[in-house]
Amino acid sequence: MKSTRVRVILAVAAAGVALTACSPNQIGAAAVVGGERISSSELSKNVREYEEALSKAGVSASQLQFQDSVPQLVLFQLANAKQYAKVAESKGITVTDGEIDQVIAGQGGQEKFEQQMLQQAVAPSHAREFMRSQVLISKLVAKYGGGTDEAAIQRGQQQAIKDLQAMPITWNPRYGQLNQQRSQEQPSVFVDAGRFGAAGGPAAPAAEQPETPQQ
Repeated sequence: MKSTRVRVILAVAAAGVALTACSPNQIGAAAVVGGERISSSELSKNVREYEEALSKAGVSASQLQFQDSVPQLVLFQLANAKQYAKVAESKGITVTDGEIDQVIAGQGGQEKFEQQMLQQAVAPSHAREFMRSQVLISKLVAKYGGGTDEAAIQRGQQQAIKDLQAMPITWNPRYGQLNQQRSQEQPSVFVDAGRFGAAGGPAAPAAEQPETPQQ
C-alpha cells in the first residue's frame, strides 16, 4: 500500500508541474490556488522555519542537492499541497487524523517523519498538512481508479490530473518561471532562479511590494 501511494503521488505530482498555470492575479501573493492566496509573508515565514530546521538537523540545502532555491521549493510544496487538498475535498474525499497518524507511524514516528519532510523542502509546522494533502490525492486516485492494479491506478491518475487542470496554480514570476517540460535532463521545478539565487541557495529578503503573479 505504501509503495502504491508513493507511485501515485509521484505520478500526479509530475503531471501537476506541467499543468499548473500562471496568469495575472492578486497583488502581494507568492502564489494563488483556487482563489486562495499564499502571501509572500507566509512563504517567508515557512522558509525561515525550514532553514532553521535544517540548521538544527546539521544539514545544508546544498547537501540535499536541490535543483532549485529553497524559497522556490518551499513555495512549490505549499502551493501543491493546497491544490491537492482543495481538489480532493471538492470531490468528497476526507482524511482523518488517525489516518495521518498511521502514515507518520509507518514512516518511523514523528522525528523521522519530519526528517523526511525536510528532504522534500517542507517546514516542520507544515509537515502534517503536507502529508494530509498527499493522502487526499492518493485516495482520490483510488476512488477514480476503482482498484489497485496498474490499469486502475492509471485511470485514477488521468482523472485526478484533469481535476488539477481545473484548479491551476498562479505563480508570482519573481520566484522564477515554472518548468513545463521537467525531465531527468532538466529536473528543476523552475527553469530560472527568479530573484532568489541558485539551486540550494538561501532565501533572499522578500520585497515589500511583490509583483503581481503572471502567466
